[in-house]
Amino acid sequence: MMGHRGVDQSTGTDMDERVPRDFETLRATILERRQGLPKRIAQIAAYSLDNPDDIAFGTAASIAATAGVQPSTLVRFAQQFGFDGFTSLQSVFRERLRERNSSYDERLLALRTKAEREGGHRAIFDGFVTAATTSLENLSRSVDEEHLEQAIALLAKADTVHVLARRRSYPVASYIAYALGKLRIRNQLVESAAGLTPEMIGFATERDAAIAISFSPYSPSTVEEARFLSEQGVPIIAITDSSFSPLAQFAKVWFEVAEADFSGFRSLSATMALAMSLAVGVAEKRRSGGER
Repeated sequence: MMGHRGVDQSTGTDMDERVPRDFETLRATILERRQGLPKRIAQIAAYSLDNPDDIAFGTAASIAATAGVQPSTLVRFAQQFGFDGFTSLQSVFRERLRERNSSYDERLLALRTKAEREGGHRAIFDGFVTAATTSLENLSRSVDEEHLEQAIALLAKADTVHVLARRRSYPVASYIAYALGKLRIRNQLVESAAGLTPEMIGFATERDAAIAISFSPYSPSTVEEARFLSEQGVPIIAITDSSFSPLAQFAKVWFEVAEADFSGFRSLSATMALAMSLAVGVAEKRRSGGER
C-alpha cells in the first residue's frame, strides 16, 4: 500500500483515498498546493517535477544532495502529500517512467485493442477529439487575460521575434514562424542543421522578444537558449506546463498549458490555439497601435 490510512478530522475523509496514485494526479496536487508549502518542501517539490527521472532512479541521499536539501526533507515531502514515506512516493515516479517508456508499438496495440472492443477506428478518432476538447476547455478557463495582453504587447514592439522549441513542441514553433511571416512580422525560427544556433541568438538584443515552448521533460536546448536570451535582456514569453518549469524562471510572461492525453498520445490542440492567438494578436496590435 502506497499511503498510510487515517482520517482527516476536519473533513472526515479517509486520508488513504486522497493519496495521489499516479504522477499526473501528484503533479496536479503539488501545483494546487505549491503556494502553501514550506520553503524546503517547495524546493524539493519543484525539483521533483523538473527532474522526475532522478526521483525515480535516485537514492534518498543522492536526490537530497542534488536538490540541495536534507534527506529528512524527502520524507517530509512525501508525508506532506499523504504517503507513509519517500519510497512510497518514489513508486509513483517509477510507474510514470514505465508508462512513458512504453513503445509506440505498444501504444498502437492498445489503440487497436480499443478499436476492436469499441467498434472500429471511430472510437480512436472520438478519443482524440475528446482529449483535444478537454485541453481547449481547460486552457479557456485558465488563461489570464492580463497575461495575454502583456505578452502580445511585448511581442508587438519587438524588432524581431525569436521562436524557440524542440521535439514535440517544434510544430508549434514552426507554425508561429509561418504565421508571423505571413503577417509581415520579422521573426527568427531558432534552428540550424549546421549547429549555428548560438550565432543566431547571439544577434538578439533587448529590442527583440522571444517565444519559448517546452513541456516536461523539458528540452535542455530550449531552456539554455531561453536563459541566454534572458541574460541578454530579451523578454521571454514562455508556453510550458508548470510554474516549476525551468522556462518560467526566465519568462516575463508565461502560460501554463496542460494537454490531455488519449492512450498515451498527446495532441497540441490547446498549445496551437494559444500560438495562433499570440501571432494574430500581435499583428492586430501593430496595425491598430501603429507599432513597427
